[in-house]
Amino acid sequence: MAPQVVLITGCSSGIGRATALRLAKAGHTVYATARHLESVKDLEDQGCRTLALDVTDQDSAAKAVAAVEEAHGVVGVLVNNAGYGQSGAVEAVPIDDVRRQYETNVLGYLRMVQLVLPAMRRKRQGRIVNLSSVAGRVVMPGSGIYSSSKFAIEAFSDALRYEVRGFGIDVVVIEPGPIRTSFTETANVGFPDAVADQPYGAYHEAVAASDAEADHSKLAGDPEEVAAVIERAVTGPTGPGTPSSRPRCRHHGRSRAISTRARRHRAEAARATKPPNCCPGPGGSVLCQWCKLG
Repeated sequence: MAPQVVLITGCSSGIGRATALRLAKAGHTVYATARHLESVKDLEDQGCRTLALDVTDQDSAAKAVAAVEEAHGVVGVLVNNAGYGQSGAVEAVPIDDVRRQYETNVLGYLRMVQLVLPAMRRKRQGRIVNLSSVAGRVVMPGSGIYSSSKFAIEAFSDALRYEVRGFGIDVVVIEPGPIRTSFTETANVGFPDAVADQPYGAYHEAVAASDAEADHSKLAGDPEEVAAVIERAVTGPTGPGTPSSRPRCRHHGRSRAISTRARRHRAEAARATKPPNCCPGPGGSVLCQWCKLG
């Protein structure tokens, strides 16, 4: 495939930054974006063009897309990457925090898709690469809010793929496993405030510990590995039976081993915090969170 005009969201760190660098080095015209322009300015020295873009702000997103279209006529490839993880038990996460998670992870993706599609349709070509996660296919306790946002990305991407196929536009979903970035650290900072005597306090501590261990273990991958998968999604051939036309382009890494270990840690935490005599015996039909996990 010829060099593309690629717009990438969330390039201040991690997967977005690694992808911008890789694609620019490969000769693509890369627009690396972030909420704060100064966080991506250094990418200009590596061949990227930079724009300020807050995916939760309609005006900011529209201006960024308009700037690319003014220069090139169309965004050739959109890489929807901006996002973060909201950790915590479903009951414990304040609704305002849930709303912020969806504003970024779901509505931010949808906003960018809706902005780039009109020009793509007119040109009858284009590609949309949506960063989901293995958490968009498998959910564990403590990540319900984040995982639900990724499940939403999977759902609308699958519908979108069929809706725009007739216009010559491809939709690819990338599903990374655990990656060595600051992602988990940020998610752990976002845990709901908890104290020891609150029902989820000890559990949140266990979830934070197991997630941090997973993302920094030998089993986790690096952002550059995901960037390589994204490059294949950006440049791969199109048409029936080719990788980019399939529903998903997976990069789970070694997530199954990570998932098993995380589940074990969370089960241990569940047993440690299980209230005495909280559920019926083995024949009971209703089990609480501790008994289900423990």
